[in-house]
Amino acid sequence: MPINKIISFSCIDGPGNRMVIFFQGCNFQCGYCHNPETIHHCIHCGDCVKTCPVGALTMEDGRVSWDDKICVGCDACIKTCKHLSSPKTKDYTIEELMKVIKKSEAFLDGITVSGGECSLNIPFLVELFRLVKKETKLTCFVDTNGGIDLSCFNEFVELTDGFMLDVKAVEEEEHKNLTGMSNEMVLKNLTYLLERNKLYEVRTVLAPGLHHELTIPYVANSIKEKCIYKLLKYRQFGVRKAGIEQFGTASTPKEYMEQMINLAKKHGAINTIGI
Repeated sequence: MPINKIISFSCIDGPGNRMVIFFQGCNFQCGYCHNPETIHHCIHCGDCVKTCPVGALTMEDGRVSWDDKICVGCDACIKTCKHLSSPKTKDYTIEELMKVIKKSEAFLDGITVSGGECSLNIPFLVELFRLVKKETKLTCFVDTNGGIDLSCFNEFVELTDGFMLDVKAVEEEEHKNLTGMSNEMVLKNLTYLLERNKLYEVRTVLAPGLHHELTIPYVANSIKEKCIYKLLKYRQFGVRKAGIEQFGTASTPKEYMEQMINLAKKHGAINTIGI
């Protein structure tokens, strides 16, 4: 399975200290996406090879090859790519991922799978989570956009200790304009995960021009005190040019953040935080 990157230690992707595994590929194309290089798979056009300053990228048998040992992490390749992708992915088997996880196991509370959109790879995740549960004491969390019908994957939901769900917009047309997809499945998953007591956190990005005064009360009235509601500042870092043209370069003002946090709490989401 192609993995975009692995963060060994994170304290913002679920409870405690967690390893975060970012899968390549996504079914949404959010305008403000902060890691748009995870959306598509590399088409091996070779444009990035020409821009690598240290020769870490080469063409081999019509495919881009990445040498992580000499890569300096300048991201010139990502900036060059016109396909919302990255040549800096690695294919991992479940056994290879387990080796990475076990190397840091003593320092971890769990793993979190993210993306891209990790739920596009549910059969792989089921096998991974089974092994994690069998061979470690780590918890398994999922960060998802909610675009896949989770009610169809009972074992996956059972193996997952907690879901972190993005609810980007409650208005159907606004969600389509933002992501290219309907929010019908997202809202269905919100209800389903609450009923299964599997929802750890809901996230909403406070990007300029969106109707947060509609989305936030909807989410808050749904979750109440049952999980965390995390309101995220819009930031320009990592956002592609089209997104910056739409949403600008200014981060969400502190005063507006506080106003939206208070709005969520007013509607019952007492565990609302802003970051």
